[in-house]
Amino acid sequence: MNWIPLESAEQVKEIKQQQGYSIIFKHSIRCATSLMAKRRVEMDEEHLPEGLHIYFLDLIRHRDISNQIVHDFHVHHESPQLLVIKDGECILDQSHGGISIEEAISVLN
Repeated sequence: MNWIPLESAEQVKEIKQQQGYSIIFKHSIRCATSLMAKRRVEMDEEHLPEGLHIYFLDLIRHRDISNQIVHDFHVHHESPQLLVIKDGECILDQSHGGISIEEAISVLN
């Protein structure tokens, strides 16, 4: 998977200003549920469109960035969590066992 590490507040601002689609995956390395969700996302990678920006946020190292995501995209904090962003707005928010690349792809149109 070609994860883009999400490591700065500036990157969140850039995602908020981007046209088109992006995905943010928030992951806790201390959580087995998060690890299983990450593996499911990686197994379905080939179904994702070419050129889609897929960001990976390590919640343990960057809780401040997670808090910024909560504020900027008007979502509740969850871990694990997958967000689909379109033109700077969150159009799909999934968490825990509800994380589905199939559903995420269904909103990419």
